[in-house]
Amino acid sequence: MKINVKVGTVEKEAAEILVFHVFEDMKITNESLARCNKALHNSISELIKKKEFIARLSKTIVLPTYGKISAKRIMLVGLGKKKDVTLDKIRQAAGTTASILRDMGISESTCVMDSIDITAPLSEWFQAYAEGARLALYKFQRYKYIPPEERHELKVLNLLFSQKDVLTTVRVAVTCGEIIADAVSFTRDLINTPSRDKTPAILADYAVKMAKEYSMQCKVMSLPELKKLGMGGLLGVAQGSVQPPKFIILDYNARAKNQDTLVFIGKGITFDSGGICLKQAKDMDLMKSDMSGAAAVMGAIMALSKMKVPQRIIGLMPCTENMPGGSAMKPGDIIKFSSGKTAEIANTDAEGRLILADALVYAENYRPQAVIDLATLTGSCVVALGTVVTGMMGNNEALKKRVQIAGEKSWERVWELPLWEEYQEQIKSDIADIKNVGGPHGGAITAACFLSKFAEKYPWVHLDIAGTAWCEKGGAYTQKGASGVGVRLLVQLVRNWAKFPEKHSL
Repeated sequence: MKINVKVGTVEKEAAEILVFHVFEDMKITNESLARCNKALHNSISELIKKKEFIARLSKTIVLPTYGKISAKRIMLVGLGKKKDVTLDKIRQAAGTTASILRDMGISESTCVMDSIDITAPLSEWFQAYAEGARLALYKFQRYKYIPPEERHELKVLNLLFSQKDVLTTVRVAVTCGEIIADAVSFTRDLINTPSRDKTPAILADYAVKMAKEYSMQCKVMSLPELKKLGMGGLLGVAQGSVQPPKFIILDYNARAKNQDTLVFIGKGITFDSGGICLKQAKDMDLMKSDMSGAAAVMGAIMALSKMKVPQRIIGLMPCTENMPGGSAMKPGDIIKFSSGKTAEIANTDAEGRLILADALVYAENYRPQAVIDLATLTGSCVVALGTVVTGMMGNNEALKKRVQIAGEKSWERVWELPLWEEYQEQIKSDIADIKNVGGPHGGAITAACFLSKFAEKYPWVHLDIAGTAWCEKGGAYTQKGASGVGVRLLVQLVRNWAKFPEKHSL
């Protein structure tokens, strides 16, 4: 869908349908809406007065115009109470608008934006609006036949203004929203794709193509180089699969001067059977999503490169399957990481932290000002926080605060769990430096404790997205399946970024 920003008047807009967004507690004082109301013999104000339409968030009603104005129909979309409006409620209202228009079979529509008393900065408001509208139209239909009569597509959404002075600001905001939404959709596509069609080698091909298209550097390390570097975590997890592991590196703006270097690390388990500690068959099909962290990193770097941010952004994606083959890693094995640390394998289904450990060590090569990893790491995080919020832990208060602020703005919110010294006791091993599980309690925290052993030389935040990476049901701008979580948060973090003070470095 293309979003156009234009100047015009409602009377002359010969649209299939005109959309007005209204607050629950508003009166029809806006000039554009008032003129339409008058042309329709006060039918809109009567609906509101009689409470036949209450403009609660995302509530809608469609009215025919009977030729009184150029547009054939009018749709009212609720924004809720003005005092309660947030950027995410704007996303939701835009998503509801776009999906309803599509399902009505309308290919082009016009939204009258002068009808809204906008309280947030225009740039934020219309970026959120564009994100919500584009994301709501996402569908994963690569493997599904859709009959022609069901292939509804909203091709054009016009945003109509009566004054020219806002056009430049709005167009820039809409472009940013479209870039972010497209990156999230790319991420959702990768995650929703079956594992046989996104092996580590296939993900590496995606990265190589992305690097060429968006003028960044890409390096893919295979078995010989991984062995040379001593990446025992990635190699150990990969042992049981016939698919060779890949360590993917995307490097955006490698020649940046006087800018911070930020490293994003994404867990890339393209399928997780649990290994020798085999998972239950129920819902194992969803384990194709265990590479959501790697997909989010790829999507975020795609968006940031299009936006031409000044920072250097590194994406590290260790990718492998976790399978129970005859050569698979076994409980009781001890592996050695590239840092020299050793780990006792108490459970082969705690594999994500093993491949992330090697990536965290490798991140030291870039002398980064900040490192953030994203991983569908633990079921314990889902038990603790549910599916609404991402678990956050880290070793630097300033960086955690930045991530929290970016999460609130992007509405990919995070909640901090404690990374206290007492939890470190749970991952001590009698026969190795550490072990990869810490017992039945506090699993999300002890997993982060494990990672912290490999992130001691830079500011670091760990995001456990196990609960937020997959939607069991759709929302206003989400669909059942992959959410693409992490992309909007990382993009917002970088766009907010100010040079990290030296005193915050570890």
